Amino acid sequence: MLAALTFRHMWLSAIPILLGFALALPVGWVAHRVRPLRGVLLSAGSLLYTIPSLPLFVILPSILGLGYLSVVNAIAALTIYAFAIMVRSVTDALDAVSDDVLNAATALGFSPTQKALRVTLPLAGPVMLATLRVVAVSTVSLLSVAALIGIRNLGSLFTDGFQRRFIEEIVVGIVLTVLVAFVFDRLIVLAGRLLLPWTAAVRSVTEHAHTGATP
Repeated sequence: MLAALTFRHMWLSAIPILLGFALALPVGWVAHRVRPLRGVLLSAGSLLYTIPSLPLFVILPSILGLGYLSVVNAIAALTIYAFAIMVRSVTDALDAVSDDVLNAATALGFSPTQKALRVTLPLAGPVMLATLRVVAVSTVSLLSVAALIGIRNLGSLFTDGFQRRFIEEIVVGIVLTVLVAFVFDRLIVLAGRLLLPWTAAVRSVTEHAHTGATP
């Protein structure tokens, strides 16, 4: 039972994390490039994040026309929250890329697409990665709330334990939820090292410089 709930919690969390990032990237790019739309898009993201999670889980089945126990409701709700967190981070990360670097890339003959894929996104990547780690932990935590409307996951250990006054079951649920969040965090860090290997090199040089400067 514990293994099944843990696996279910992991895949129900993974899908919204990936979808939220996939949606936030183009919207954040538009907010970065089209200044008149920036305020509207970022404000919309902020407003989405202020929606309380439990009411959203309850309302979505009516909007989507699905049963309350459909996992699509949980995935949709968590995707909204993941998107809301990521969209501002993506915009800020893209804004932080130096104009001098972009001008240099243009001078070297990079096309707009090459400049976006080979310069802008790689340089903005570390900031996005850091926010994605926050999104992952937040998503794993928020998914537990879905247990209140009957969607089985590790949060079900909280509700079952509370109803039966079985504190050990609640503790197990908490420990496993934290463990899942830790695993997701480590996987994102590993992905960042594989996709953005130069960030580790820069960090290593910086740490070495600080260490060498210490008397």
